[in-house]
Amino acid sequence: MTIKERVKEVINEIQETALKSGRNPKEIRLLAATKSVPPERILEAIEAGIRIIGENYVQEAQKKYELIGPRVSWHMIGRLQTNKAKYAVRLFEVIHSLDSLKLAQELQKAAERQGKKVKVMIQVNLSGEITKGGISPDKVKELSERVLEFPNLELIGLMTIPPYSENPEDSRPFFRKLRELKEKLNREGFPLTELSMGMSNDFKVAIEEGATILRIGTLIFGPRSR
Repeated sequence: MTIKERVKEVINEIQETALKSGRNPKEIRLLAATKSVPPERILEAIEAGIRIIGENYVQEAQKKYELIGPRVSWHMIGRLQTNKAKYAVRLFEVIHSLDSLKLAQELQKAAERQGKKVKVMIQVNLSGEITKGGISPDKVKELSERVLEFPNLELIGLMTIPPYSENPEDSRPFFRKLRELKEKLNREGFPLTELSMGMSNDFKVAIEEGATILRIGTLIFGPRSR
């Protein structure tokens, strides 16, 4: 299968799953996760209709940006070190992996200097795995309050990565918890609209649980070394 055919198939599956779940497919956006994918393959995906690119590393994204440019929306989906904040602000429209006040402060400083407003999501660690980024659910409200004080950051939602499993159903409780956390924050007046959750193996479950941004790599580009 070509990348074009794969993109078409994924989009069809997203639409079907959304309609079955009683959701509007237009509420759900497909992000192509492009870690270690060469630019020529990314360009094929863009030609097939991909409009959002998700990168894990600032340096890798910089090299690709030089070749691909601003024709798509660039999102940061990997762990972001504070010393890379200024480069991230330059490159990315949305940062999915905000996980500390210190990082928020650095992003604010960089965005102010560059005269930009950056959309951010708080990454929530719902599994307690040390290897995963994100903050614990009980710290999300406090960080959200602080982020709202920063004029150059716009808090738009929450992101999570559940423990890897061959069975998509294993991800459901984590996706549900993230949705419930967002709903709780909405009731308390936080203007969150986005849920970044669901990857190639569990995106259908994520749609059923309310995902608005799906981060899909393998289904589009084929398997890569884990």
